[in-house]
Amino acid sequence: MSANSEDSVRSKRQLLLINGEPSTSTASTARTANGAILCPKSCVCKFSYYILALRPWSFSTSLTPVALGAALAYKTSASFNLLLFVLTLVTVLAVHGAANLVNTYYDYVRGFDRKDKCDDTTLVDRRLTLDDVSFIAIVLYVIGCIGCSLISVFSPARMVHLALVYFGGLSCSFMYTGGIGLKYIALGDVIILSVFGPISVLFSFMAQTGTWDLLCILYAIPLAMNTEAILHSNNTRDMENDRKAGAVTIPIIIGLTCSHILFAILLFVPYIFFFVVGFHFDHWLMLPLITLPKAFQIERDFRNGFLQKIPKCTAKLNFYFGLFYVIALCMSHPSNLPGIKVK
Repeated sequence: MSANSEDSVRSKRQLLLINGEPSTSTASTARTANGAILCPKSCVCKFSYYILALRPWSFSTSLTPVALGAALAYKTSASFNLLLFVLTLVTVLAVHGAANLVNTYYDYVRGFDRKDKCDDTTLVDRRLTLDDVSFIAIVLYVIGCIGCSLISVFSPARMVHLALVYFGGLSCSFMYTGGIGLKYIALGDVIILSVFGPISVLFSFMAQTGTWDLLCILYAIPLAMNTEAILHSNNTRDMENDRKAGAVTIPIIIGLTCSHILFAILLFVPYIFFFVVGFHFDHWLMLPLITLPKAFQIERDFRNGFLQKIPKCTAKLNFYFGLFYVIALCMSHPSNLPGIKVK
């Protein structure tokens, strides 16, 4: 092949890429002239993008509150319904996944997600379209509503009580970035502390027992604080980008130094709680202290400014922290647990 022919073929391939078409039939993805990944035609690739858009690494913040609520129900009523537990887990995870997609949608639409400063590149890199993200979010919200309806069929709880807690959590999950966007006016932390703590724990407890108990809120506080540490580290990492985009978050208000202090409080106060309660009531409650060395490592990285991976590392810590918390609760004798009265 002559040099002119090779140049002609190369030019055609570049033109195809600029027009957004793959240069070969075997390519599963293509890139535009500026390097952005185009929406793939392969169903397998697109499905994997859907999964990544859900941010499954964050699902521990839904799994552990549901497990905690079920464990509290078992300790107070000495009964556990596996079907209700699975339905509750699916329902809460569906709403959580939908909330993540709503967050992705509005962060992109409002200009908070940019290619140079963005952790979730689902829309920035055009892996999925806005219609894709909104459609899957709606599907997940519908799945959550179906799950709540099924729970009301099998649970001893009254449907109106379940619906009140469920739709309260659903509304909060949407308003975090949708609607008025509480995240952008420094109220997102209130949502996280409420939904991924007391609300999820109470919903799981009600599904199992048919009643509600304020004790669930108290037992949810350590887990909620650990979960809030994830959001706070994420907002601290993104504070400059958020400030430029016009958002107001807690780290922007209090500054980097105070943000580090707040992160340390959110991270370590739950451990102090478990040490004190475990020492005075049941030693099993000290089990979450196993994760303390990892917490110190994360705090050190935060203090030294290595913020990029802190949210995911804290989410991983949250999973093990919550897991050991639930195990400790299950292994403790009900009479040794503060406030627990066996019915």
